[in-house]
Amino acid sequence: MPAYKYEALNAAGRNSSGLLEADNPRVARAQLRTLGLVPLSITPVQQHGQTGGSRFARRIFSPTALAVWTRQLAGLVGAGLPLERALTALADESEDEKQRELLSQLKAEVNAGSPFARALASAPREFDEVFRGVVAAGEQSGALGPVLEKLADDLEERQDLKGKLVGAMAYPAIVSLISVFIVIFLVTYVVPQIATVFTSSKRALPAITVAMLALSAFVREWGWAMLLALAGGGFALHAALQRAAFRRRFDSAMLGLPVIGRLARGYNAARFAGTLAMLAGSGVPILKALQAAAETLSNHAMRADALDALVQVREGAPLGAALAGKKRFPGILAMFARLGEQTGQLPQMLDRAARQLSVEVQRRSMAAATLLEPLLIVAMGAIVLMIVLAVLLPIIQLNTWVK
Repeated sequence: MPAYKYEALNAAGRNSSGLLEADNPRVARAQLRTLGLVPLSITPVQQHGQTGGSRFARRIFSPTALAVWTRQLAGLVGAGLPLERALTALADESEDEKQRELLSQLKAEVNAGSPFARALASAPREFDEVFRGVVAAGEQSGALGPVLEKLADDLEERQDLKGKLVGAMAYPAIVSLISVFIVIFLVTYVVPQIATVFTSSKRALPAITVAMLALSAFVREWGWAMLLALAGGGFALHAALQRAAFRRRFDSAMLGLPVIGRLARGYNAARFAGTLAMLAGSGVPILKALQAAAETLSNHAMRADALDALVQVREGAPLGAALAGKKRFPGILAMFARLGEQTGQLPQMLDRAARQLSVEVQRRSMAAATLLEPLLIVAMGAIVLMIVLAVLLPIIQLNTWVK
């Protein structure tokens, strides 16, 4: 049954708005009149994620909000509340109008007889294939509540890992950005102002001062061109990354970098293993689980390897053997997959691998951030020292000439 958004006048002549379900707009108006309201406008709730031009629109559920909402829904369903009543309760409690509209749309689909997973498919931007696959498995097994709890755990762990990575790299990134601005200010403004005092003396300046003045002149004259070149290069790279072949080569090269490559490799492997463990543990067939887990990989080179492993598993190869042949994936993942197949505990072993990989990624990111911070400070100090020497050496020479 479709959902409609209405605006109406109540008996006191005040505006009233909300959502209701009806077969068509005429029935919706009749329902409003029954409630003593005078309908002003009736508009159908938009089918989220299916309209054109919404590519750059803000998502209704942020990753954190989606994890919280999934946890709340799991609690209500696990307590024995029917799904449609649980959706109604969450819609009533939501303070965001778009969330209320989306939940009303989902409730209308469920009331019309659609499975919950199919209702979620009406908003693919909010609920990805993994989310819908887990929900479908929970509906088929009759254990939707526990499956939603497991899904909420996975979403929270994913956000926690991502947050720790961002937090570890935030300080070095901020220090680097501030350092660049300070150096640009010193080179383009401070150095020229002080240097004018010495250039009028017509005496030979120290080599470091001459080099700094030349650099200052170049930055002031061609700085705008450098900025344009950087912006153009960024746009060109972004356009090139839209091509699948170039994106795979670029991501493959990223994995070869000393620090960033290890972090990207570990993060993607942990996400892949965790998603695969959750899907397999929820009863999703292994081939479908592999397909969905591969789509969660942000590194396209590793995604191509995962899809190739899917082909091998479809042809009869064990999962552990298929992953062992993919050198971009850490060996620990293939080892735990092989142990899981041998013991009949594949989801548990994959989950253990995901946890170990997550811990390793956190350890490496913290170690990199701890090492990077003093290196940045030393580098910044060396650059400032060179600028100070470029200014002080002519002053020392001037004092010598005066004496």
